[in-house]
Amino acid sequence: MDNLTQKIKARFDHEAAKQVLSEKYEAKLLFAHQGGMFRAGPELIVLLNSYDTGEMVILDEFKNPTKVSRLALLDEAKQRYQEQLNAWMVELAEQSRQR
Repeated sequence: MDNLTQKIKARFDHEAAKQVLSEKYEAKLLFAHQGGMFRAGPELIVLLNSYDTGEMVILDEFKNPTKVSRLALLDEAKQRYQEQLNAWMVELAEQSRQR
């Protein structure tokens, strides 16, 4: 019975640690750009890729219309998204090895 309890506790601890990591890296996906706050992610990257204009007005995280340089924001969003997901993956793998 103690073995089962230990397995359940270890699994719960692992899930709690995953949730903490998720919250940590979700927060790191937020960044300021040209007076607005944006969340780097697939939605923003696809939106910016779907236009061919130099400047455009989009809503930031606080639903404020913000005029941005499309290519500069696209570059920053892609870089931030990939950096944070890579760091998240490394940290998650490290936690899984410790389990």
